[in-house]
Amino acid sequence: MRCPFCRVDNDRVIDSRSGDDGATIRRRRECVACRRRFTTYERVERQMLSVVKKGGVREPFDREKIRSGLAIACGKRPIAEETIEEMVSAVERACHDAFETEIASRAIGERVMEMLRGVDQVAYVRFASVYREFKDARDFVHEIEPILAGDAAPRAEAAAPPAADEERREQTASAAGAAAPRVARVVTPGR
Repeated sequence: MRCPFCRVDNDRVIDSRSGDDGATIRRRRECVACRRRFTTYERVERQMLSVVKKGGVREPFDREKIRSGLAIACGKRPIAEETIEEMVSAVERACHDAFETEIASRAIGERVMEMLRGVDQVAYVRFASVYREFKDARDFVHEIEPILAGDAAPRAEAAAPPAADEERREQTASAAGAAAPRVARVVTPGR
């Protein structure tokens, strides 16, 4: 392996680890000439997959394009480089598993969006804005509304006590023979 720093073809492997559920091997290497370290990845070479673009043009599948798009979407977000690499590998694996020779660029974009939605909502919206070619602020709002609705549902459930707890309290009060007057609970929004 040629050193990316001094271009000498003499290095030694320091560490090897399996990654992507055994689909890749990550190797840490040290150049014998300049003593700098670098990382290489080995993966099985699969049958060439063609990507069919919107206009019908076909081009070879390129994982670096996915990485580039994810890097831009995740820029200045608290997302580790390893997480981006895992997403790229997961998208690539899903594409090769689901399609044999050709895949529509739309299908790749949708898979990337699925991955981003679970990792970071801001990165998801950034990617969606470019991928879906947002024209104005309404497009952003339309994309964000389902995310906000999904977040509001767990908050509402956490704020309201479960019905089983309420019934249990009433049964305990009646079993104790308490003749105390019922107290209405006042719920204030936002608390």
